[in-house]
Amino acid sequence: MSKIAFPYGKETLSYDFPEDRLLGVLESELEHYVPEAGQAELVQKALANPIGTPKLSVIAENKKKVIVICSDHTRPVPSKYIIPYMLAEIRKGSPEADITLLIATGFHRATTKAELENKFGADIVAKEKIVLHDSEKSETVYLGKLPSGGDIIINKLIVEADLVVSEGFIEPHFFAGFSGGRKSILPGVVSKTTVLYNHNAEFIDSPYARTGIVDGNPIHTDMLYAARKARLDFICNVVINAKKEVIYAVAGDCDLAHKVGREFLASKCAVKAKPADIAISTNGGYPLDQNIYQSVKGMTAAEATVKKGGVIIMLSYSNDGHGGDSFYETFKKEKDLVKMTKEFLDTPKDKTIADQWESQILARVLMHAKVIFISSQPDEMIKDFQMIPAHSLEEAVQLAEKLVGNPKATFTAIPDGIAVMVV
Repeated sequence: MSKIAFPYGKETLSYDFPEDRLLGVLESELEHYVPEAGQAELVQKALANPIGTPKLSVIAENKKKVIVICSDHTRPVPSKYIIPYMLAEIRKGSPEADITLLIATGFHRATTKAELENKFGADIVAKEKIVLHDSEKSETVYLGKLPSGGDIIINKLIVEADLVVSEGFIEPHFFAGFSGGRKSILPGVVSKTTVLYNHNAEFIDSPYARTGIVDGNPIHTDMLYAARKARLDFICNVVINAKKEVIYAVAGDCDLAHKVGREFLASKCAVKAKPADIAISTNGGYPLDQNIYQSVKGMTAAEATVKKGGVIIMLSYSNDGHGGDSFYETFKKEKDLVKMTKEFLDTPKDKTIADQWESQILARVLMHAKVIFISSQPDEMIKDFQMIPAHSLEEAVQLAEKLVGNPKATFTAIPDGIAVMVV
């Protein structure tokens, strides 16, 4: 037997798999990677050796208004090891700079004070100026058109700043290719209108809008253009392991530094698919499995390795519920997945509705395989999403074996579905 532990919220769920039925455990090499230094030292080294730009302290000279874009509560960015050093660099170049930490909520709910303290530490929350971006309520400015034709409407604080920089982390992303870098701007601090246009059905349907792909990816193209237009002058991005620890860091130009980071990541997390009857995946545990919406990401890793018509078992604690009203209402209203997908594709780019992209991708996954969903949410909600609720791995495996009609069904295990690129 092979016992595999799967992250679930702040805990793990384990299962003993018969070795002759377990075809593979798809894990990133990052879990075995030994970093060159400690977390703080890696960040400091990256800041001291920026890629494609001068040092942040040099860039900050004579700058009065500085915006530091920070990720929100849905991203496990170890900001305690990044922000203090970025702030020190900025103040080294401009001691009197008026600095605002702008939380890039994108399309997510507002980050709470407790979540900010957990992210930055109580000291930074008490001493620094922090503003939460709101894609519907924040004061915005029009910055022109995206390459695709959409409007760039951005938080006014960005336009008023003398210097815009950002923190972040790089991981595989299921339609932007990779997280981090340019995503701090779009979707991070733009208006609802801009997010909706960028996440339109045609772009989501593109074969290039997939995990690990940026070349030819229309979503990435618009995101990078928006970052340049918004004058995102400097980034500090990290790569983390399953313990959410910094193991690699890059700093400098929002594209060039990001490229070095994503090349490092891709070299460690690309894994070969092991087609099986049943694929088991997660969203890597807390904080990335706080809702069903975010959990679609982990499902796409399983989608890439489960046989057509097979079963995906997805573990996601989902303590925050469904994660998107429109996402939920779409599945409650329309049960025909083919019809749902056609309606999305027939929707003009500028008429994209909230959460349409997540619904579109979940529908794609469900048309490929049945999904058994282990969570803390009521069974009725899971059924509304056309998934099958389960309350333990043991129950889920038994259900999956019945669904594929084979008590000797094969398995592929993916302990962290958003940490791997299944190829």
